Amino acid sequence: MHAMTPSHIRDTADANPPVMRQRLGRAVTQWSVTKAEWIKLRSVRVNVIGIAAAAVGLVLLGVLFSALAPTDMGPGGTATDSVSLAFGGTSLSQLIIGVLAALFVGSEYASGLIRTTFGAVARRTRVLRAKAIVFGGATGLAMMLGAFGAFFAGSAVYSGNLPSHSIGDPGVLRAVLSVGFYGACVALIGIAVGFLVRSTATAIGLLLGLLMLAPLLVDLVPGTVGETLTKIVPSNAGEAMMSVTARDSLLSPLPALAVLVAWVVGLLAIAAVTVRRRDA
Repeated sequence: MHAMTPSHIRDTADANPPVMRQRLGRAVTQWSVTKAEWIKLRSVRVNVIGIAAAAVGLVLLGVLFSALAPTDMGPGGTATDSVSLAFGGTSLSQLIIGVLAALFVGSEYASGLIRTTFGAVARRTRVLRAKAIVFGGATGLAMMLGAFGAFFAGSAVYSGNLPSHSIGDPGVLRAVLSVGFYGACVALIGIAVGFLVRSTATAIGLLLGLLMLAPLLVDLVPGTVGETLTKIVPSNAGEAMMSVTARDSLLSPLPALAVLVAWVVGLLAIAAVTVRRRDA
């Protein structure tokens, strides 16, 4: 038997690398990034409480508006039926969701944690997708549950003169499901704006302007241009989807769905390009 020389030992080690060397460097996948963002979401109390508050507020205001129906025409005097009264709290819920979305992104930029996150993830767009999936999914589910609660609780206390609808009537189930879809869309728009401006305060201001101020401003534009702009702002498109009674000032549900999807996809696409090309 020949003795093993140092060169022989080295050659054998190179030819048969240790098992530990083969197992180092587990790849970062979209799934692992999404799980990490889910942990971030549920571990911060304000996120959990805020999403729950958006859903609970929708139910409580829906019951209040429905109970006051005999003496009040609902939020802003625009209610057309029992369903629009039950969903009267949507305006408050969308503000809560928008603020939470801005915080979910902007707080990481403010603390510098986003640099660590980008450093650990090879592709920055994975972080954008993960935040969109986690926050949009959680918000959409919570708002959908709140919509069903608001509808059934509001219907139980409603005694007004406006048309009353049950869940089996045409367009009612679509309207209830649309509340959850619209909540998810607001969340995704907030995520996109947060990545674009990288500032919580600025993102909140832009979201408030887009969701609350823009419908009032475009309504001042005269002629058909003003009418078109009024119909395609996100909040009015969402209202069209959540409405059972058709209104001339709003789109029909299917075009409204296309408008909302265009807003979400367009802003997320711009945010993705910006995240890839800009320094953290």
